[in-house]
Amino acid sequence: MPDELQAAFAAALCDPDLPPPAPVRSSGKRRFDVYRNNRTVALIDVLADIFPVVQRLVGEAFFRAAARIFIDTEPPRDPVLLIYGAGFGDFLDDFEPAATVPYLGDVARLEWARRDAYHGPDAHSVTIDVLADFPADRLGQAQLTLLPTLHLLRSRFPVGSIWAGVEGIDMTGGEDVAVLRPDMRVETTVLTPGAYGFLSALQDGATLGEAAQAAAEDSAEFDLAANLQGVFALGAVIGITDRC
Repeated sequence: MPDELQAAFAAALCDPDLPPPAPVRSSGKRRFDVYRNNRTVALIDVLADIFPVVQRLVGEAFFRAAARIFIDTEPPRDPVLLIYGAGFGDFLDDFEPAATVPYLGDVARLEWARRDAYHGPDAHSVTIDVLADFPADRLGQAQLTLLPTLHLLRSRFPVGSIWAGVEGIDMTGGEDVAVLRPDMRVETTVLTPGAYGFLSALQDGATLGEAAQAAAEDSAEFDLAANLQGVFALGAVIGITDRC
């Protein structure tokens, strides 16, 4: 297919207001319309598979209508559909019909994080026992290497509890959530106070001392010993080095 014809075909496929290119019109516009509709339905099904909790929260009809608009505004840019849907949370933030469900975008971001973690690279977690071999007087300069599948989400809503379907949620408070795949199963954990700041700093390459300071500034309730144990208990650590 010549480049110009291919571009026209792709444009018409993504925009129902555009007519198919002339050679296609002459051979069967109706077949093209069926193909275009089947493509949209297939993409909606892809999004429904990635964001089942978003669909549960708003209902199938609303979800599919929103997904169709998302597809029209942000069509796939890559033939690998594994990476399609990353912007759905941001889309929902600005989607006026969803304004009465303001946490919907964060739920979508959590679900996308789970999807991304599931397909992320494998890595072997280490236990807190590795600290026993680390010089005690250098512990503040230790750098923890974290799982590449670790995603951190901070929300002004109790997004982890909403995602999990917890009943009687207090909607006045936010939650910090960690999503990761330490083994073969994706884990979603609501973090304790200060843990988000601690993990974020470690993820950015901070030493334990620097991360502890950042976490203490983030939350007055931060407990270093408890959070250090918690990071290893999550299975989030894959290595430790000394930043000389």
